[in-house]
Amino acid sequence: MNTSDRSPLTILCVTGWCRNGSTIIGNILNEVPGVFHVGELHFLWMNAVGRGSNTSCGCGRPLVECRIWSEVLRSVRPAGLSAEAHAAVVRRRQLSCVRTRHTWRVLRRGLYRDDVREHAELMSRTYHAIAGATGARVIVDTTKIPGEAALLPHLDGVRPYYVHLVRDPRAVAQSWSREKEYCYVMSSPKSTAYWHGFNVASQAILRHNRERSVFLRYEDFIADPAGTIDRLLRFCGAGPDGNPMRGRTVDLRPNHTVTGNPDRFHAGTTLIRERDDSWTTELAWPARLAATTLSWPLFGRYGYPLGGPRTPAHR
Repeated sequence: MNTSDRSPLTILCVTGWCRNGSTIIGNILNEVPGVFHVGELHFLWMNAVGRGSNTSCGCGRPLVECRIWSEVLRSVRPAGLSAEAHAAVVRRRQLSCVRTRHTWRVLRRGLYRDDVREHAELMSRTYHAIAGATGARVIVDTTKIPGEAALLPHLDGVRPYYVHLVRDPRAVAQSWSREKEYCYVMSSPKSTAYWHGFNVASQAILRHNRERSVFLRYEDFIADPAGTIDRLLRFCGAGPDGNPMRGRTVDLRPNHTVTGNPDRFHAGTTLIRERDDSWTTELAWPARLAATTLSWPLFGRYGYPLGGPRTPAHR
């Protein structure tokens, strides 16, 4: 796909570790005209062929039957290659060059070898195919894989903006302790180890892209959801006029997200809760201690008090 004659697409890329609130923020932004939330695009190909965590689009249809994703998948698949074979190729490249551990190498060296260049070309074609299928000029990608995020500046016809989204690791551990449809359970030490690794990598991305990056805590979002959405729209150049928040309430339509928190299937009037403190009574002390200890020193740097939530937030 030739993108040289088009103005760059804006990609609002959310980084950080899972269960950080990216799904609800993405779905709120999805209500803005000209903005499209893709969910976790990294998993599109494996999910579409039934080898990922789930096969459903946010609209409720299988990805291969969704009017948007069926078109996108067909348009970016090489001729003569089956969907299963293409998914295997994409997965092999993802594992070899855009995992979290590859973040710093991509930041330093860019398109330094063939598989990185091939993956960048695929992602550029995919983003532009999404824009063609939806008419969007701002695409919100909540994949949160740092290696993928680091690659964005090297994509043809794409202008990335980064949101490093962080949530209290104790609240994250509490969220991972609950079974949710296709999501598995994860222990507090394992969740927090990922929390630390993904956030360190996300910090590196923001340092490398200072002019188009912003740090956001989930707790800041729920303290002022309308104001936060307003700032994000201004940040990526979309403008705040289409902000769908009405105080703490938003009306959500069905979306077309690829995987993410199962709450993505919720549509209708949605109230953003004021506090995120259920972990203070529901997370066992050993799990709480593990989350606090293993997240240090980022825990303190991000302004999380030992005793529990505190508002207003530090930044």
